Amino acid sequence: MPALVPELAVSDCAASLRFYRDLLGFSVRYARPEEGFAYLEREGAELMLDQIGLGRTFDGGHGPEARPFGRGVNLQIAVSAVAPLLQALEGAGIALLLPLEERWYRRGAEEVGNRQFIVADPDGYLLRFAEDLGARPVTGDRAAP
Repeated sequence: MPALVPELAVSDCAASLRFYRDLLGFSVRYARPEEGFAYLEREGAELMLDQIGLGRTFDGGHGPEARPFGRGVNLQIAVSAVAPLLQALEGAGIALLLPLEERWYRRGAEEVGNRQFIVADPDGYLLRFAEDLGARPVTGDRAAP
């Protein structure tokens, strides 16, 4: 099991499964439908879905109350290629929050690149799918001190 697996509180596990499994290609490693729970995996990225009000629901003001859920958090999910995901989302008429971009981030004396986009799931959780573009040396003013 990975050291960190996010568990997303969702309003409708079946709707979330249609989005994650049927549209984005996650597989269900195991599920407890009577609890509205599913453990998902895609290319090594793992996450859990837990329907609010079924099974164990955290209370005391810790659960989401209104969409969009997960405000201030976006989950970066590494994939081998973003093109098939973009095609599936477009075919389903789902708009992107951040259109496809190529972005380079400084990490010490090099830059690492991503081809990425952001989409919201049915409850508003932000998912940033990123395809690795490799690394290159930092040049000019952006070089690390």
